[in-house]
Amino acid sequence: MQRGLNYRRRQLWPPDTQGPAPWRAQQFEDEVLLIQEAKKECRGSWYLPAGRMEPGETIVEALQREVKEEAGLHCEPLTLLSVEERGPSWIRFVFLARATGGILKTSKEADAESLQAGWYPRTSLPTPLRAQDLLHLVELAAQYRQQARHPLTLPQELPCSLVCQRLVATFTSVQTVWVLVGTVGMPHLPVTACGFTPMEQRGGIKMAILRLLQECLTLHHLAVETRGLLGLQHLGKDHADGICLNVLVTVAFRNPGMQSEPPKVRGENFFWWKVMEEDLQSQLLERLQESSVVPVNR
Repeated sequence: MQRGLNYRRRQLWPPDTQGPAPWRAQQFEDEVLLIQEAKKECRGSWYLPAGRMEPGETIVEALQREVKEEAGLHCEPLTLLSVEERGPSWIRFVFLARATGGILKTSKEADAESLQAGWYPRTSLPTPLRAQDLLHLVELAAQYRQQARHPLTLPQELPCSLVCQRLVATFTSVQTVWVLVGTVGMPHLPVTACGFTPMEQRGGIKMAILRLLQECLTLHHLAVETRGLLGLQHLGKDHADGICLNVLVTVAFRNPGMQSEPPKVRGENFFWWKVMEEDLQSQLLERLQESSVVPVNR
């Protein structure tokens, strides 16, 4: 990636039962696609199709290329399942997707990308596994297919030059929602760039959220929680290979007592906007109460 960013993806998907026979034979709804690793350090072990993005690619283009190279199949992403991060220089996207065509790679087509690919029931995966975190991701996909916790969410192809976050920072009280708004220029949702200092690398992208909120709020008596992603944007072309994460954040008093108004804002660069439009308010409350967002994990 440009500027040394190391975006990775993992993908797993149910088979499309309407697909062509070369990759459809004897598949069931509860199967997951795995590939057998060809890399020296993990040769022969099994894992989900995964890999680094290449310069100029969008996230979806990279996903589809990796699946084709490692498994021989074409695929369509359905939704982000989760995002993993270890600071702004290491971000990994986990997708739920479905196969749409192609021919499943066999051991006769083994190459430097993988030795072979296969569909396996999620309760009977081949061994050895490259890493045990695969099991959590398979269960996450199964749970989402049974009951979706967040709406279908895919990357939006919009340019961004930095690794940054757009905050939907909320305060709620008795079915009322306030959203933190920036006042410099036109009113807008606050945006904060993720820094690459050692401290921010260790603290992850949540450090950038705290850094922004410290500008306008007294945090020692507040509880700040990152709920997850409402969406993300990335383009990957024309030197716009940054990413903007649209993050849902809650701000609450550690000892609420009789507090029904949001905490006071310091300075003139931010204010709390009371959401009066009923449809928007109900959507925000639903996202907050049901944790209806793409989870972000470290």
